[in-house]
Amino acid sequence: MDIEGYAKRALCKGETDIEDRLTERILEVKETSSGHARNLARAAITEARATLNVQGEVLTSTISGVTMGQFGVGSRGLGDFHAHEKIAEVIGRTSAAVDSTHLDDSGAVSIDNNEYLIITVDGMHSRLSDFPFLAGFHVARASLRDVYVMGARPTALLSDIHVADDGDVARIFDHIAGITTVSELTNIPLVTGSTLRIGGDMVIGERMTGGVGAVGVTSELTARESTQVGDVVLMTEGAGGGTISTTALYYEMHDVVDETINIKFLDACEALIDSGLTRNVHAMTDVTNGGIRGDAKEISRTAGVKLIFDESRMRPLVNPKVLAMLESLEIDYLGVSLDALLIIAPPEYADAIMTTVKDAGVDIDIIGNVEKGSGAEVIIDGQLHDFTPRFRESAYTPIKKMIGDEQPRDFEEMKMAVDDAARRSIEKKKKVIEMIRSSE
Repeated sequence: MDIEGYAKRALCKGETDIEDRLTERILEVKETSSGHARNLARAAITEARATLNVQGEVLTSTISGVTMGQFGVGSRGLGDFHAHEKIAEVIGRTSAAVDSTHLDDSGAVSIDNNEYLIITVDGMHSRLSDFPFLAGFHVARASLRDVYVMGARPTALLSDIHVADDGDVARIFDHIAGITTVSELTNIPLVTGSTLRIGGDMVIGERMTGGVGAVGVTSELTARESTQVGDVVLMTEGAGGGTISTTALYYEMHDVVDETINIKFLDACEALIDSGLTRNVHAMTDVTNGGIRGDAKEISRTAGVKLIFDESRMRPLVNPKVLAMLESLEIDYLGVSLDALLIIAPPEYADAIMTTVKDAGVDIDIIGNVEKGSGAEVIIDGQLHDFTPRFRESAYTPIKKMIGDEQPRDFEEMKMAVDDAARRSIEKKKKVIEMIRSSE
């Protein structure tokens, strides 16, 4: 519970008896005395009031009037993709070889000896807060995947863990144990990190969040923009990660979680790098949140091509227990994270790639091809269908099903408000840069 947010909302509405009501809310969540709860409420209100009416370019926050949930940010659908495009605009042009404008899995900057430093960071799945080991395992694996798909061998991991005020300290250790399970299996060390409380004293409860970053080096980039007309699209087997685990947990199909505990994706990438085949690969990516639908949209936009997929070739590559669970729950497996590896390469290298990956113990097949045009289509039962991602990724928990994945009627209006907010943030950045430079 965010007690500062509670106090600010009440103050902005001009409500009375805020201290009494906030004290009650604190006692509902936190095991403490009524006296301590009241003192905490009083202090929170004092601090909230002090920052209600700040002024100045730096202190005044840009407001769009659109919430993260309304716009689907983080839900790997149309709203989320649009928000990330705006993030790239706020960042602006950079000197990086691959930056946020490419919508890739990682960034890349040129270093000495014609090599690239690959950098990425992944946030843990928000619904795995009560399962810190599982959260650590899957976010570490996701971070390494994002480096591998740029054609690089990861060299180090870093972590950032935030636990709310009432969370057990042991959550940190369990989370780190999950991360270092992947670390030890791959011999890629976890070298640094940060451990903090969420919101300091102002957020009570047990919620945990955090992320894992990874770095690597390569001389051969396999970024999405390198996709070319005539390429074939290959996909490895996938059993999912944080998303599939979350689905299994919250639908009480807990045995499916075990299917996700593997490093097959990383093994496939290691085999490709060792074989030298990555120099013949145009692009790689991992099938994560938003599913193949989301990946297809981003690759098409970045590379300016059209992708055609064959559903009959994708289905056998999904772990049988995972697929059975998704279909029993009426969850579109093409719109959720499968943690499979997508490889885009000239057709003459397809057999060598498949042989190398299969020799590493990982199944793989050709699932599509790249053509002139834009967007993506999928062949299902011999019929061609549009393959556009929905407003949100496939709803894979009871709450997500309740919220749904339909595009809001006022989506275009929200986009305009978000676009304007991004523009104003860019203007703020420019003014502050100008201010600093003029004072030097």
